[in-house]
Amino acid sequence: MSRERTWAAAFPVDRNDVELIRGAHPPRWKNPEPDGPYNLVVIGAGPAGLTAARDAASLGAKVALIERGLIGGACINVGCIPSKSIIRTARLYADMRDAESFGGDAPRRLHVDFDRAMMRMRQIRQRISRADSAETIAAEGIDLYFGEARFGGPDTVVVAGKRLHFRKALVATGAHPSGPAIPGLAEAGYLDNESMFNLTECPQRLLVIGGGPLGCETAQAFRLLGAKVILAQSDPMFLPGEERDAAQILSDALAREGIEVRLNTEVVAVRGEGGRKLADLVRDGDTTTISVDEIITGVGRSPNVDGLGLEEADVAYDASGIRVDDYLRTTNPHIYAAGDVCLEYKFTHTAEATARIVVRNALFRGRERLSELVVPWCTYTDPEIAHVGLYPAEARLNGIPVKTYTVLMHDVARAVMDGEEEGFVKIHVREGSDRILGATVVASHAGEMINAVTLAIRSGMGLHALADVIHPFPTQAQGIKMAGDAYRRTRLTSLRRRLAARWLAWSRR
Repeated sequence: MSRERTWAAAFPVDRNDVELIRGAHPPRWKNPEPDGPYNLVVIGAGPAGLTAARDAASLGAKVALIERGLIGGACINVGCIPSKSIIRTARLYADMRDAESFGGDAPRRLHVDFDRAMMRMRQIRQRISRADSAETIAAEGIDLYFGEARFGGPDTVVVAGKRLHFRKALVATGAHPSGPAIPGLAEAGYLDNESMFNLTECPQRLLVIGGGPLGCETAQAFRLLGAKVILAQSDPMFLPGEERDAAQILSDALAREGIEVRLNTEVVAVRGEGGRKLADLVRDGDTTTISVDEIITGVGRSPNVDGLGLEEADVAYDASGIRVDDYLRTTNPHIYAAGDVCLEYKFTHTAEATARIVVRNALFRGRERLSELVVPWCTYTDPEIAHVGLYPAEARLNGIPVKTYTVLMHDVARAVMDGEEEGFVKIHVREGSDRILGATVVASHAGEMINAVTLAIRSGMGLHALADVIHPFPTQAQGIKMAGDAYRRTRLTSLRRRLAARWLAWSRR
């Protein structure tokens, strides 16, 4: 099987997968004849590559797009789309178990149909992928090539025996899971954030390695779908980058759901025995051995830079990815990079945002900067944890005094009605002003709520302006307005109160 077709073997093929592959990598696709030099050659048809190719083509550029696997990249095929589809089904079962809290009756025997949950995921994945089919992309005026791309020089790319000349190029090849170097793990077999979607049966016992966003999301979803889950995290805390009270709320939620949490714990060895996997875990010098059916790793992603011939194109890179400047140019001024292959924060939305920067800078002599982006992110556990901007510790490290306004979700009427009272809204401002530095939201819909604060930061709106925004009532986003109201109350100084009282007393005369 050729390198560019090995991806096909990863899917547990059913009707939905057949349709997905038919659209995302047609078996009988015929690559076009090069029509160069191209204004832009894009390597990689994931979120960054698709965004750049479409934006450039819509502006009249002659564009070539190259993909070795499935159009859509990790996001559609093995990332955001399938994972969040499974998380939604897992939350359904959680709500059914908790029916009594909402005045209903919980099923006496709740049967979790894991196969149907995975089938729903594949149906959703296939449906969303239609918008990015090969035929759709070609109809948009983009020359679409399938095959392994390799630079043949500073201004050429070779794919499937064809040489493409370009004025500008974009490397948007993404990243792949980086499995931990644990003795015996590869031999015993394990799953990662890509291959776990091939499961057709829910493991009875599951070990999740890593307490970052991916590990926490995976552990919670599989627990709610019926697995007995052990989560091993080498650090002494979850989500080490997040605010501690946010991580603690999630830690408590996982523990209540019956996930066996082992912090400050290293997985030092794995071996297969009798169809199961035995893992040795070390904490404070003590070793314990657990037996599980499957192991899922969630400890990071590595950039896809091998085999691209970057040296021949004079493009510098290292283990962290392709080196770019603030304009996303590589060390070859005619070649740019975007998305996971060059960014620290490997999110779909940052991939798309950086792709748009590349189109403006590469084709239209723009001067847009990576450092000017305001990037929110969210961990899709229950409750969700979303953040944008600076953390207080970061601000203080830079000598910026911080004032935080906090609203607890149990004080937000809609959260109480929904039975989703865990969490808070925290908005950090520069002390003495209403300039928003950052925010953390912990709530069932934090990923939606953080958008308002992101817009405020991006547009230069202060916290006072957020207090003036009228929200439909009731919504959980009211918590953001309440934080603005809390700021406004602090501006009512004793002098202002006295002046207001005098004015009102005078007006009664």
